[in-house]
Amino acid sequence: MPTSSSGQSLNCWHAVFASFLGWTLDAFDFFTVVFLVDVLAHQFGVGKADIIWSLTATLAMRPLGALLFGWMADRYGRRTALISNVICFSFLEALCGFSQSYLFFLIARTLYGIGMGGEWGVGASLAMETAPRRRRGLLSGVLQSGYSVGYLLAALSARFILPAWGWRAMFWVGGAPALLALYVRLGAPEPAAWRMSRAKSTRAILTAVLGDWKNFAYLVFLMTLMMFLSHGSQDLYPDFLKSAHHLTSKTMSMLAVLYNVGAVLGAVAFGEVSERFGRRIGMVLALVLSLAVIPLWAFGQSLAVLAPGAFLMQMGVQGAWGIIPAHLTELAPASARSLLPGLAYQIGILIAAPTNTLEYTIRDHVGYGWALGGFEFFIIIFTAIAVGLGKERRGRDFLAADNQM
Repeated sequence: MPTSSSGQSLNCWHAVFASFLGWTLDAFDFFTVVFLVDVLAHQFGVGKADIIWSLTATLAMRPLGALLFGWMADRYGRRTALISNVICFSFLEALCGFSQSYLFFLIARTLYGIGMGGEWGVGASLAMETAPRRRRGLLSGVLQSGYSVGYLLAALSARFILPAWGWRAMFWVGGAPALLALYVRLGAPEPAAWRMSRAKSTRAILTAVLGDWKNFAYLVFLMTLMMFLSHGSQDLYPDFLKSAHHLTSKTMSMLAVLYNVGAVLGAVAFGEVSERFGRRIGMVLALVLSLAVIPLWAFGQSLAVLAPGAFLMQMGVQGAWGIIPAHLTELAPASARSLLPGLAYQIGILIAAPTNTLEYTIRDHVGYGWALGGFEFFIIIFTAIAVGLGKERRGRDFLAADNQM
C-alpha cells in the first residue's frame, strides 16, 4: 500500500529528528571532556596533557567507527546501524562516569571514538534518503546544526550539572540517550532508497568505494579543509578571548552561546540557499561571509566588535558545513552512501587533528589575532577553490534507475 503524503512527511521528520539527535548527543558527549580537562586531571592525578590526549585517542578511532557502522548501514540498513551506534556510544559514555583510574578512562574514551565515528555517515544517509529532494538542503542544515546544539548542551551541563552533581553525572547524562534507539526503532522507517540500492555483499560495497576512488580522494581532501576551517575558527577562540582580550569566563560563556546560535542559523539558512542556487554556490557564499568578517572576528578591539564578528564568522563557517550532509550523500555511490561519506568525513578530521597546534605555534611568531585570522584567511581561500573545482549532483534522485555513479 503506498504511503500517503502526510505519512511520508512524518517519516521524513522522524528520520531527520533521529539523525539530528544522534549527532547532537554525539557532539555533547565529545565536548563533555573538553569542559572537564582540569577536573579530570585532578581526579586521576595526571597532567592536563594526558586528558587532552584522550581527545586525540577518540579522534583517532573515528575512521574505524565510520568504516564499521557505514558498512553495517549499507549492508543491513540505516535503522539497524543507527540503533547499534547509539547504544554503543551511549554505553561507553556512561562507562566513562565509572572510571576509577586514568587508564580505564583512556580505554573507554578510545572505544567511544568508534561509536562517535559511526554516527555522522549513518545519520546523514538516513536523513537525506528520506528527505524530499526539494527540502534536502534545508534539512541538511538542520541535521548538521546538531553539532552546535551539542556544544551548547555540553556548556550548559558544565555550568549546572557539574557544580550540583559532579563530573561523573555529566557522563551518565550523556549515556542516557540510549533511549533514542527505541525512538529510532519505532519512528524512523528504513528509506526506500536503501531498499532499492542495497548492496548484495560486503564485496559489492568495497567494489563501489574502490571504483569511485577519485571521488573519494576528493571528498577526503574537501573534508580535511572543512575540518581546518571549523576547528581553526572554534577551538582556540575562547583562549584567544581570554588571553588577548582578558574576558571573564562568564562573558566568554555568553559569547560562546551567541556564536553557536549564529552557527545554527547559518547551517539552516545556507542549507536552504544551496537548494535554490546549488551546493557549491551555497558553500562559496557562506565562505565569503566568513572571509569578510575576519577583521571583526580576529582584530576587533572591543566586545561590541568581537561579538558580531564571532556570530557572523560561525554563521558562515557552519553555513558551509550545513550543506555537507546533502552534498556528500548526493555525490556518493548508491551502495556505499553511508560508508563513503562517513569515512571521508572522519579521515578528514584525523588529518586535520594538528589544527590547534599549528595555530598555537603561529601565535608565538605573529600574535594570536594574526595567527587565527591569517590561518582562516588561507583556509577559506583554499576551501572555496576546492569547492568550486569540484562537482555536485543537487537534487539527485536516489530512487532513479541511474542511481549508481
